[in-house]
Amino acid sequence: MKNRERDGIDRKDLISVIIPVYQVEKYLQRCMDSVLAQTYEKMEIILVEDGSPDGCPAICDAYAKKDSRVTVIHQKNAGLSGARNTGIELAGGNYLAFVDSDDYLAPDYLEQLYEACVKTDSDMSVCRWEYVKGEAIPERGNGEIKVFTGRQMMGNFYVPDGAYFVVAWNKLYKRELFEEIRYPMGRIHEDEATTYKIYDKVSKAAYVDRSLYGYFVAPSSITRGFNPRRLDWVRAVAERIDFFEEKGYKELMVPALQAFADGSIDIYFGLRDHLPESKKEQEWIRGLIRQGLTRVKAYGRFPLRTRIGYWLFLDVPGIYRKLLNQVKSENGKQ
Repeated sequence: MKNRERDGIDRKDLISVIIPVYQVEKYLQRCMDSVLAQTYEKMEIILVEDGSPDGCPAICDAYAKKDSRVTVIHQKNAGLSGARNTGIELAGGNYLAFVDSDDYLAPDYLEQLYEACVKTDSDMSVCRWEYVKGEAIPERGNGEIKVFTGRQMMGNFYVPDGAYFVVAWNKLYKRELFEEIRYPMGRIHEDEATTYKIYDKVSKAAYVDRSLYGYFVAPSSITRGFNPRRLDWVRAVAERIDFFEEKGYKELMVPALQAFADGSIDIYFGLRDHLPESKKEQEWIRGLIRQGLTRVKAYGRFPLRTRIGYWLFLDVPGIYRKLLNQVKSENGKQ
């Protein structure tokens, strides 16, 4: 690794930008150019080339030759979690930022998140993000900075635009938050399985109400459409609910169980439509929802209409689906 305290940069001000790289030959240059153009220059960029079979290794090496802040690690394919974990191990900065290699950043992304951490004495910061297809990131939000506790950040999973608070990217973290935390190997929805553990260690977190991160929408995205690996989401969110219960986060249990049931029902129908032989997995999901209906009683109640809907799903899923589609159709006409 290159000298992380070069040019008079103190490690406490250094941001380690970790970028996993795999089969993004078309998009990597755009991503890297947006990172190198950051107004905050006290950074090291760690490209974890994860055994990509295309031209990515050569592109990574070319950037390392062009800019001394760039370091490349070539490794056998370990998946997104494995690549991020490699970057965490090698990071020398006091702060970490994760960027997916087909996404791109507003020029002051790092500066805004860093200043939000410093001004509010927060352990991490978060900003809005936008779906993009290659255009400039839309400028949305008023730039206001709000401060939350870690417990409140977990509650933000269940507000409108809760995805801002779940994903691994669009955030700046103090490195110490990852002392005992790594991303789960071999799983997708790895952020669902990890971010809540980070918030549990957070005293204060700053939210910047401004769109600074562009999430590139590509047809090949592994989380788009139905993928049987979406069962990883069910597993991750079930683990998260157990964590809330163990930690005594009682106020999170009702919204968490409801969000879990809604998401799991969607995955159940995806399995039934596309993998009819997955009877075991379908019944596993139904069993978890049934347990949730019993479990929630210790913390509160779902709305009556919601409870009726869940029981209808468990008894006659086909009728539940027809009624749900009818409601969506009617709402769409309004």
